[in-house]
Amino acid sequence: QVQLIESGGALVQAGGSLRLSCEASGRAFRHYAASWFRQAPGKEREFVATISQSGGRISYADSVKGRFTISRDNAKNTMYLQMNSLKLEGTAVYYCAAGDMVGYTAIAFDYWGQGAQVTVSS
Repeated sequence: QVQLIESGGALVQAGGSLRLSCEASGRAFRHYAASWFRQAPGKEREFVATISQSGGRISYADSVKGRFTISRDNAKNTMYLQMNSLKLEGTAVYYCAAGDMVGYTAIAFDYWGQGAQVTVSS
């Protein structure tokens, strides 16, 4: 099993940047594919980005493509989400998730962090 803890959530102005981290403990993180999801108030949890175990396969939601970058450092058991040009609609709780394969739906992942609040202000 693996435990996940997100950090880096903050209040940021529209157009600004923020980097989220997801630190894993327990079983080595290199065994897991991982993703970022987000959930805005009153909305369903939505896919943001996914990365394979080696980092060689990456995919993004259309809404963040070109602005967000997912990456991982298996030596540090950590995954990152660099978010640039943040928009007001980026306000959400951001979750990291780990599982056996890259995926785009929440049901594909067995392990979840507690979430990090990102608030984008005008």
